[in-house]
Amino acid sequence: MKPGTEKRTDYEYERNGVCNVFIANEPLAGKRFIEIRERKTRKDWAEFIKWITDEKYPAVKKITLVMDNLKTHTTGALYERYSPEEAKRLCDKFEFVYTPKHGSWLNMAEIELRILTGQCFKRRLDSVETMTKEVKAWEMHRNNKISKISWRFTTKDARIKKC
Repeated sequence: MKPGTEKRTDYEYERNGVCNVFIANEPLAGKRFIEIRERKTRKDWAEFIKWITDEKYPAVKKITLVMDNLKTHTTGALYERYSPEEAKRLCDKFEFVYTPKHGSWLNMAEIELRILTGQCFKRRLDSVETMTKEVKAWEMHRNNKISKISWRFTTKDARIKKC
């Protein structure tokens, strides 16, 4: 709305808010892990990382995490949220790999998110609780089917320069 313009309303649409979908996937195993949050802050991301570490892969020595370059996706977020010892423990557990700035299509979690959007978000969900329920059902279904991404991008393809 601009100052000086009249208020406009739409009688058919009522905005119920937004939320964030954190998604991690293990492509070779056909598994994905999703957490719905009301926000997308550094603190939320740090808690998602801890959840992956402690709940999903507690016995694993090293986790390679490929992700985009959002300003919330930094090791500094772990140090802001947790004690230095805990943040160091979490950092040591991960190898962080960032996709190129305009290369989110290289991130398999983005592919999973696109599939989730197409299969689960074709209609309006009116609450975070409803969305969480729907997403958990979708996640369980995909994980039980061991749905894998057919990754066809090769190093040879990466070396092709298109003008």
